[in-house]
Amino acid sequence: MDTAIRRQTLADLLHRTAQRVPAKPAVLCGDTRWTYAEFDAVVDRLAAGLAGLGIGHGSRVAILARNSHGFAAFRFAIARLGAVLVPINFMLKAQEVAYILRHAEAGWLATDSGLAALAHEAAALDTQVRQFVWLPSEDASGPVAGMVSFHDLLKSKAAPPAVPQLGSADLAQIVYTSGTESSPKGAMLTHEAIIWQYASLAIEAGFAKDDVMLHALPLYHCAQLDVFLGPCIYLGGTSIITARPTAENLLPLLARHGVNSFFAPPTVWISLLRSPLFDSTDLSRLRKGYYGASIMPVEVLREMARRLPDVGFWNLYGQTEIAPLATLLGPEDQLRKPGSCGRPVLNVETRVVDDAMRDVKPGEVGEIVHRSPHLMLGYLKDEERTRAAFEGGWFHSGDLATVDEDGYITVVDRKKDMIKTGGENVASREVEEMIYRLPGVSEVAVIGVPHPRWVEAVVAVVVARPGQPLSERDVMAHCEQHMAGFKVPKAVRLVEALPKNPSGKVLKRDLRLQLGNEALFG
Repeated sequence: MDTAIRRQTLADLLHRTAQRVPAKPAVLCGDTRWTYAEFDAVVDRLAAGLAGLGIGHGSRVAILARNSHGFAAFRFAIARLGAVLVPINFMLKAQEVAYILRHAEAGWLATDSGLAALAHEAAALDTQVRQFVWLPSEDASGPVAGMVSFHDLLKSKAAPPAVPQLGSADLAQIVYTSGTESSPKGAMLTHEAIIWQYASLAIEAGFAKDDVMLHALPLYHCAQLDVFLGPCIYLGGTSIITARPTAENLLPLLARHGVNSFFAPPTVWISLLRSPLFDSTDLSRLRKGYYGASIMPVEVLREMARRLPDVGFWNLYGQTEIAPLATLLGPEDQLRKPGSCGRPVLNVETRVVDDAMRDVKPGEVGEIVHRSPHLMLGYLKDEERTRAAFEGGWFHSGDLATVDEDGYITVVDRKKDMIKTGGENVASREVEEMIYRLPGVSEVAVIGVPHPRWVEAVVAVVVARPGQPLSERDVMAHCEQHMAGFKVPKAVRLVEALPKNPSGKVLKRDLRLQLGNEALFG
């Protein structure tokens, strides 16, 4: 039997949606508007053009680009060729990009005008990249000399080649984790892992074919790419794509396009709430709000419920290695179980265990572990770390959590973020939640830094709300009043902004490096 008869891969999803709803708006980005029929045709022509460059089944193709319609088309064109996508964080330095290119053995690199210089610099550092592809951007900047143009590739008259050997168990993408370890790990995800995750989202997360989604966080990150853009196309929703996740850009886009579904990490939701545009922006169509990537402070969650009373919120938790969704907290539980990441979604089995792999009792801290068809095959070229990640027949997340009597999980910290001070363990999240109760606090990150007496000391880095008085002593006094002495920060630093990556996660490692070199303690 021809295996294509029963095939279910990323190569097929867009084509099937285009057959169902050909005239429906699919992608809007800058001045570009594609219906599903047009989007499908663009992807076919792009795939044919890329095949002419020698890209085929199993080829490793990297993308270093900001969000755009070009990024979306490239993603699906690569899938139609059975090639393997390697999305790269555009905030990395050239040496870091080059490491990923070498490790993944990428022979082609797609980029846009704004990142072309970084792409060239990285590729020149002993990589296997032999060809560059230029992708159009939201701002309609022109092609870069010396690169194969997206528009020229669309001129191909050939049909995209059939890939009869492509199957659902084939490798679809290698996504590199942004951890603090000596080198990033390449999580190998198959077509079926990603699509099983799409199915979980479609059933559990309130997604629907009438969704108008705004995609603003970087598409190189698995959250925006595979939790939102991919499922939206799978179901036949409309995708608004932008590369600028600022309140000044997002709020007008939400109103102009009647967006009813929007994802952002807590830091971006906070920026929207603090924007002077917020109260004058028409958000009457917005009905579904999603957050994840980092923990939402409970006080901010309550503020969101108060200021956006018609919006249902979902907390989505997971990580790259599980494609990335694992658990979900729905709208009905947001204030009933504040701070929780919910329970496992369809197709995921999750436990919280001790070091002996025994389930912890309610309220005890353990590590989150998973079993699921969402999971990666393993880490590319790294048997040791793959073996450690799957020890005991479960995937070890590295997240510490508690579980309550109802089975709801609450993440306490990453293992590496647990602060060990004077022999006591302090969860940075607990201290952050307490500091967020101060009215003058906009954002806070709590970290551990070296201390001559306590080994590690709790340090709070705080961003004050504009126009509201807040001192370092105010923060200390608040914590002293409400928390045990060993949890109270030994130092507080007021700053204008916290360092973040493009997906909105606070870069605590940068704070540790910065403050670890300061003379905080005499």
